[in-house]
Parts: sequence; C-alpha cells; structure tokens
Amino acid sequence: MEKMELVRRLKDAKKASGKTYDEIADALGLCNGYVAQLFQNQAQLKDGTAEKLKKIVPGINAEMIEHMKACPMRSYNPTLIQEPNVYRMTEICLHYGEAIKELMNEKFGDGIMSAIDFKITVDKVKGDKGEDRMVVTMNGKFLPHIEQVQ
Repeated sequence: MEKMELVRRLKDAKKASGKTYDEIADALGLCNGYVAQLFQNQAQLKDGTAEKLKKIVPGINAEMIEHMKACPMRSYNPTLIQEPNVYRMTEICLHYGEAIKELMNEKFGDGIMSAIDFKITVDKVKGDKGEDRMVVTMNGKFLPHIEQVQ
C-alpha cells in the first residue's frame, strides 16, 4: 500500500471513530503530536501499542497496522510550506530561532535539541481576555557537541 493511500485510510478510520487525536493519545498513553505523526505515517507504531490502537480506532485493520509497524519513510512534501499554518510555524522558528539558540547555549552550552528523543504536544488554553490560545510544547533531549579526539 502506498503511503498516501495508507494515510487516507487511517484518517478515514479516525473520522469514523469520532475520536480526536487527544482522545486517542490519552487512551494510548502517548503525546497527541506523536499520535498525529502515526496517522501521517511519519512515526513507527510499536507492537505494544498496535493492539490498543485497533481497539480504540476499530476501522484500522491488520494490513494498515503492518504498514504502520514498518520503519516509515519520514518525508515531507515541499509544497507543504505553502499551507498557512505550516508557514506560520516556520516563520516563528525563523523569527525566534537566533534567540532560542542563544537561550539554549546559555543554559546548556554548545549542542542541539534531539528530534529523535523528542515529544511534542499541542494544547488549547484560554488567554487573559478569554481568547483561545495555542500552546506548543517541544520537549527534546539536549545533545551536546563533543570534542572530536582520535
């Protein structure tokens, strides 16, 4: 099954279940961002989670599970940047990137945040004036650069 077909079928099964990513994530004990990645076939479904997922989202069948358990081809469509929400998130990273790097270096030293040992969650909160606000939490292990010795 091609990736696009798998993703379409996964999203159809999710829609038919009537469940949100938050509900599925809570039932699985996973972060909502990771569950959304599973449904985009951008993360690998682990054995212990597979059976639970089939029960939570009944439209997901054994064939889909097998494809989800394979190592995914993590990729993105270059035209995705044209989607306004994705563009805005990129713009935020570009605008705040240098300040974030300065803060990271000041707190941790020279290094990077892991995108492998990483958790992301998206939450909705009310602001001071009652407006809807979005909280994106990126939680990654710090990986220090090392001195390369012989």
